Amino acid sequence: MQFQILINIVIAFIWMFLQNDFSGVTFIIGYIVGLLMLFFLRRFLRFDFYFRRVWAFIKLMALFAYKLVEANWDVIKIILRPKLDIEPGIIAVPTKLKSDWERTLLANLISLTPGTLTMNFSEDGSTLFIHAIHVPDKEKAIKEIHDTFEKAIREVTE
Repeated sequence: MQFQILINIVIAFIWMFLQNDFSGVTFIIGYIVGLLMLFFLRRFLRFDFYFRRVWAFIKLMALFAYKLVEANWDVIKIILRPKLDIEPGIIAVPTKLKSDWERTLLANLISLTPGTLTMNFSEDGSTLFIHAIHVPDKEKAIKEIHDTFEKAIREVTE
């Protein structure tokens, strides 16, 4: 992947030299030309197109921003109710993520959203223990974590 980024930057600089224009706009156009070249050459060179991971990372950050706003709204609704009607709970979330940094990223994304906190990992690291401020259905909460954050992290790392 790093080699592809380097090739893409070199193509962008070559584009600037061929155009005899050394501005940022020309560099960006050259970078896009390089992206297109690498995209079409991926079948012949048998490598995974690196921008797929970049796009997956952008989607992960957008998902986190959406979940952050959604969790803040849920916490505000809980706080502003006249009667405190919540069901706090601790849920055990098994994960299919393999490396330690993937699990740590998942734990941090969960902890950064208001109303949830990752408390601990199991001994083998395959299960996260999460405290949530309102968990009416534990299975639904586990499924939501698998379908959102864990799936997005796997897209970035695989």
